[in-house]
Amino acid sequence: MLDAKQLEAEQRLVQFSQRDPSRFAQLYDRYFDRIYSFALTRTSNRAAAEDVTADTFRQAFENLPRFQWRGVPFSAWLFRIAANAAADYYQRSSREQVVPDIQVESDASWENRLIEVETRTHLFDLVKRLPNDQRRVIQMRFGEELSISEVARAMGRSEGAVKSLQHRAMETLRARVGDSHD
Repeated sequence: MLDAKQLEAEQRLVQFSQRDPSRFAQLYDRYFDRIYSFALTRTSNRAAAEDVTADTFRQAFENLPRFQWRGVPFSAWLFRIAANAAADYYQRSSREQVVPDIQVESDASWENRLIEVETRTHLFDLVKRLPNDQRRVIQMRFGEELSISEVARAMGRSEGAVKSLQHRAMETLRARVGDSHD
């Protein structure tokens, strides 16, 4: 949860964005990973999560002038928009596929989703800090779901080199995750 100082800074950023829409990019950059992670937990599909994330930020931008600060994090408003966008996504796509039963979530379930989102966001941040080659391997292997041989071809490296980069990246991530929980 945000402390009072962080809430105040966030409130100023929202107010600046309401006065100058070009400042919305700062809100987008600040919350993109969290909203995308949340959308991914709701949809379990990268393409759908991208659509839901885009729709969330479009709606937030369009409705920002009407947003009223109520002393809770701006992200709570974004998460509510994202939850509705995910439900709308399933409703729109229901003609093409079986729609999972979307239940109204309890506070505990909502809190668990937010914890999962924060965990994923933290992991995204850790991946961003990896050396370039290690980061590329992790993104291609797990983000794009490419095989070792596909990554090797894309990077112009041997499969052994890619396996080594992946192993080092995973070890670095394990160490950093361990450090952040101590």
